[in-house]
Order: sequence, then C-alpha cells, then structure tokens
Amino acid sequence: MSALLSVSDLSKSFGAVVVADQTSFVVERGAAIGVLGPNGAGKTSLFNLITGALRPDAGRIEFGGADITGVSAAERCRLGICRSFQIPQPFGGMTVFENALVGATQGARLSGGSAEVHAIEVLEATGLLPKANIRAGALTLLERKRLEMARALSARPKLLLLDEIAGGLTDAECGELIETINRVHAQGTTIIWIEHVVHALLAVVQKLIVIDFGKKIAEGEPREIMGSAEVKEIYLGMDPDA
Repeated sequence: MSALLSVSDLSKSFGAVVVADQTSFVVERGAAIGVLGPNGAGKTSLFNLITGALRPDAGRIEFGGADITGVSAAERCRLGICRSFQIPQPFGGMTVFENALVGATQGARLSGGSAEVHAIEVLEATGLLPKANIRAGALTLLERKRLEMARALSARPKLLLLDEIAGGLTDAECGELIETINRVHAQGTTIIWIEHVVHALLAVVQKLIVIDFGKKIAEGEPREIMGSAEVKEIYLGMDPDA
C-alpha cells in the first residue's frame, strides 16, 4: 500500500497548552487507524489540523503525495478529507436527505440527479434511508451519529475521520455502528477513528496511535499497544508496577 496521508513534525500550541508536539505518522491507503488518549490529549486538535480547521505552528501535512499544509479546510474536503464531529452537528431544520445532499453537492461537487442518487445511496449504506424525510433535529442519538458519518460519506471521502462516534451508545447500538464502519472500510475508504470505547475501536482498526499532551507516545499493532505498560499508565490510569 502507498501512503495517503503523511504527517511530519506537526506542532501546535495555544500559549502554554501544547496540542501537537512534533507529531509524525503515515496512514496507508485503505488502512483503518485508531487514535487513543486521555481527555485533553490533543486528539480532536489533531483532526482539526488534518482537516485545516487549525493551522500548525510548524510541520507538514501531505495528502496523496501533495503538500496541503497551507490548503483551506473547504479545499481539503474537496480533495477527499472528510470528518464527523464528536458532538453531532446536523442541520437540524433540514431533512436527513437534505443533510446528505449538502455533502454530495458541496463536498463531492455533484449536481442534479447525480447528487440525489448519491445521497440516497449513502443513506441506504448507513441505515438512514427510512428516515430520509425526517427532520435531522428529531433523530435519536444513534441516528444523529449515523447522519454525521453519512454527511461525511456523501462528500466521497478518500480519508474519513471519525471523532468519538460511539460515545453514548448502548452496546446494541455500538454493534450496529461497528457493522456500518466495517462496511464503509471494506468498500475502500481509509479511516482514522478517535474513540474512548476501546472494544468498538479494536473491532475495526489494524493499528493504534496513542497520544498524550499532544505527543505521540506509541504506535503499532492494537494488542501490542494495549499491553504496553506506558499506555496502561497514561491512558488506562494503571500502575505498571502493580
């Protein structure tokens, strides 16, 4: 596999608060990568840097071999970098279909019937087609989280960033979400997933990255990473000598 995303020595701080500390990693095309870390570790800030919502103080981001460090968030979306948000942010007064249509027209740059067909296909793939004509503001939490993913998918992402999309769900709802994410990944979409629901993450990803105070402290195969004494101490709050 070739590299789709390359992050090199990425740094960002707000005064004394460091959210990215010379962070470097590579995401191969077709991979599914998990990101772990305690609250405040800089995980969402990392997504904001990758998507262009934040500009780094130093470092470089390459996507598909091209330097996108200075590229706007809107253009990165059109290039194929799309995300969901930790707190669902649907257009509440619009229908589920209209929300997906926004992604199809503004992200994938489709129009007319092509945009509508694509939006319908995405809603079907994410299990939301029966809710197509329901206002997004009336959806359940699971449905809003599905809509977050559907709206991102409707922009035809090459790289899908999922931010704590399993948080607050029941075990059954989480299982449904895992099935949907695995189905999306199997269709060729590269995924980076931030998640505190570790069992859900491990059901999808092939590699884990762990960050703390903006610094990458571990990267590798999930079982190896979860067995690391440093990860247990920092992320799980366990004494490695106990």
